[in-house]
Amino acid sequence: MARVVVVFHSGYGHTQRMAQAVAEGANAQLLAIDAEGQLPEGGWETLAAADAIIMGSPTYMGSVSWQFKKFADASSKQWFSQAWKDKVMAGFTNSATMNGDKHSTLHYLMTLAMQHGGIWVGTGMMPSNAKASQRNDLNYVGSSAGAMATTPSDASVAEMLPGDLETAKQFGQRVAAVAARIRG
Repeated sequence: MARVVVVFHSGYGHTQRMAQAVAEGANAQLLAIDAEGQLPEGGWETLAAADAIIMGSPTYMGSVSWQFKKFADASSKQWFSQAWKDKVMAGFTNSATMNGDKHSTLHYLMTLAMQHGGIWVGTGMMPSNAKASQRNDLNYVGSSAGAMATTPSDASVAEMLPGDLETAKQFGQRVAAVAARIRG
């Protein structure tokens, strides 16, 4: 079994709930970036021991939160020594609007993974894009690069759609399965 870590920042709890769904699917450890952009004690060691790192951030103004960016910038020490090279990596995001420029956030996460020499894993899911599709269907937001969720700005964490959370869970399962195959 691969060791999977979900490292994420959540501003209002929605991305945390999504991280929990990803972690459930991947049987992963959660590692929260705090409101100051810091990992908890032992966080860097946890990431070093991981076979797969799944990164998550809300999409704010078309990119990751500043707290996630602070974490990413701090990972330059791992980049310099290529400590995360060949780790399986993936990403997810949530924003209030259907588009919300979430793809920019996923591309940021993918670029960070590539800079670290990681092996990127997308959703592997077909989008729910037929006329009969419903908003609560699996991968309704339609992303291949990573998991996406849409939660209205006035919705509570409890109001997140089960379809988005199931998409996150299945995404976590896929990343863990790919990491296990690569690990051998």
